[in-house]
Amino acid sequence: MGRVLAGIRDELAHRAVQLDAVYPSRGPEGVPHKKVGAALRALDEARSALEALLSREHPEAAETTVYYPYPEDRSVVIAPDRPAS
Repeated sequence: MGRVLAGIRDELAHRAVQLDAVYPSRGPEGVPHKKVGAALRALDEARSALEALLSREHPEAAETTVYYPYPEDRSVVIAPDRPAS
């Protein structure tokens, strides 16, 4: 799950950069910017909470790389219109 969540976060962050390049971050046009930022924060909070649970429930298996894997260990989550790199 940690690898997939990290991959989802990477894709969402990529999309946030694209959004920021096209629309302003303020005013009515800034609503998507704020919503994507909130989604990123929520995903980060979920990963942090999962890491804390892992540490508490399975201290012998707890490593920060479970929910914060190295880039090469993350799942690749690609939307259909984004070519793989």
